[in-house]
Amino acid sequence: MKKSIHFQNKNIFYHKIGQGPAIVLLHGFLESKAIWDDFKDILQKDFTVVAIDLPGHGESGMIAETHSMQLMGQVVKAVLNAENIEHALVVGHSMGGYVALQFAVENQGQVTGLVLFHSHANADSDVTKEIRRRTIAVVQQNKGSFIKHFIPDLFDQKHLANYKREIQKLQDMADSMVPEAIIAAISGMRDRPSQLQYLLLTKTPILFIAGKQDSRMPYNQIIEQAVIPSHSEILLLDNVGHMGYIEAPAITLNALKHFAIRCFS
Repeated sequence: MKKSIHFQNKNIFYHKIGQGPAIVLLHGFLESKAIWDDFKDILQKDFTVVAIDLPGHGESGMIAETHSMQLMGQVVKAVLNAENIEHALVVGHSMGGYVALQFAVENQGQVTGLVLFHSHANADSDVTKEIRRRTIAVVQQNKGSFIKHFIPDLFDQKHLANYKREIQKLQDMADSMVPEAIIAAISGMRDRPSQLQYLLLTKTPILFIAGKQDSRMPYNQIIEQAVIPSHSEILLLDNVGHMGYIEAPAITLNALKHFAIRCFS
């Protein structure tokens, strides 16, 4: 069921389906809650599934010039409050993983487990921050050209031809965003803090999902972080880039489902 809340004078849209322990699904940069449609149709048989359009993405309104991870985490908190959900497994793809970590830091008693789907806990390096500044300039000049080139690079390049339809859907999804919303998300990612201290101190189970061909988040860096928490698991996938929910849907869905069962048992 599609629902919405009012947050800082803007509408935030989300889907809620199923019954049982709650799983919150957070999409990545330029995506929307629609990326989780296949996952939630399966997960809703055992869980309450909440898939949220983060600010400026999908159907949700743009809230500020910078959509910080803290602001997006507050949106997640507002949705859970509206649904009277006290505990949840929080799943985040890429940027959604940054939001999930920020939410977990601020609401530790509410998070039963975390799934970092091609995501990590580091802050941006100075080099990456400069790349983001340049990316903002590109988006300001030609949003369409940026989207056209950015999204195919997220996949394992050896198998790119297999995902033409999925790439087009993602490009259409991104095209629906205004440039200001894209820039707000880039700015929020650029300015986010490191959450490595959280990994060190948390007792919350964390599942890391990584692709060996991920050019955005090299798997060796994710493995280095996966050894930090007291309870962590890792799914390392060959022939997968940054889009495991598309490139390896059955494996990643199965891993997520069984991780959730362990977290809630």
